[in-house]
Amino acid sequence: MANEYNLNSTDFQSLKTASKKMFDMIVTRLNVNTAYVAKRGEKEMTVLSSLNKDEEIIPEGYSVEYGGSYCRHIFNNVNNEMHTADVNHYEITRNLDVTPELGIKGYLGVTLTDTEGTIFGTLCVMDREEREFSEEDVEYLKSMADLLSHIIELDKTKFNMGFLSVPILPITNGVSILTLQGVIDDQRANKIMESVLQHTSEKQIDYIIIDLSGLVIIDDLFPNLLVKLVQSLQLIGAETIITGITPEAALHNISSQHIQDLKAKTVHNLEGALEYIGFHLQEK
Repeated sequence: MANEYNLNSTDFQSLKTASKKMFDMIVTRLNVNTAYVAKRGEKEMTVLSSLNKDEEIIPEGYSVEYGGSYCRHIFNNVNNEMHTADVNHYEITRNLDVTPELGIKGYLGVTLTDTEGTIFGTLCVMDREEREFSEEDVEYLKSMADLLSHIIELDKTKFNMGFLSVPILPITNGVSILTLQGVIDDQRANKIMESVLQHTSEKQIDYIIIDLSGLVIIDDLFPNLLVKLVQSLQLIGAETIITGITPEAALHNISSQHIQDLKAKTVHNLEGALEYIGFHLQEK
């Protein structure tokens, strides 16, 4: 299962804070002991934040393999929800290992997405006792999930804000380094293209070294940006040298024939890039 969010759990502080404030209302409204948000990973579901009113059922950090989780069935449901009065008797959940492990009965969970509809995880409630959930209850929890989707977007924006600048460092006449960090979305891609081409033209740059070591890959947008950037630099007479390619970036690039066809030199590190140009680093 593809992981749409490479941000660490610690990068969703706004979501944690907001969900905890909402949990008090949710457990009261639905008459349950526990409410929590679980984040989808590559192979597991992990509880990002939780509230256990009278007794601890599911702590923060609790993780379940995706295939054996309730969340998988929520995602697969056409209505993006799953609920039952007793998970021990419900056909979908009764044979899962997590059911006797948690020791619960009543359960309701809904899909949690960002504002673009990309699945982030789930918003769920559970209780030791049987709980009959009405359609009104389901819609209520979905409305809470809709509110949290905007908080997810806020956390992503805050994460990206730290990388909105385009750090271009001139190191000698005709040579500059572009360091790319964080997530490359549409806004950043446009800013990078504009800034790099303007700098290269104004400073009469012959070589642009692009360092990818701090890049965060979420989708295939960056390889498309790299193709356009390198081709544009070639048109204005600048040669591109790419360094700091991480294993993650390499896996994305392998799937793109355009990347493989680029006439760009790739090296392991900055020292290799400078040596390619004709400079050598020496200790004093």
